[in-house]
Amino acid sequence: MATLRTHLTIDRSADDVWSVVSDAGNISDWFPMIQSSSVDSGKRHCDLDGDIPLDEEIVTNDAEMRRFQYRIVGGGVPVSSHLGTVDVLDQGGSSLVIYSTEVTPDEVADTLGPAIEDGLRGLKTYCESQS
Repeated sequence: MATLRTHLTIDRSADDVWSVVSDAGNISDWFPMIQSSSVDSGKRHCDLDGDIPLDEEIVTNDAEMRRFQYRIVGGGVPVSSHLGTVDVLDQGGSSLVIYSTEVTPDEVADTLGPAIEDGLRGLKTYCESQS
């Protein structure tokens, strides 16, 4: 199992950033490679660039911990197991956001790693542009 982790600081409060991260159906607003997204009954469906479908199960959406976790469970991304975790930590007016992923097969990490980094940069741009 490959483990990935990236992080960055966002110049917005943890509550502001959490409100974006926890709104699972609107990930397409800030994650660059996701063209559309929706949520129904604890499942998120995304359409990626190139019309690649992605089906996810929402595992955790914990406002107290500011932790969001999901599993890829279907679609066009070839994983046998996956768990993505986004943690939003209060840094006294700004936020530290940590995006971790565990995935098999290991080779998928070569694709997911850069995509996750782009997603986190997209989150930063989106959050910092909101007034």
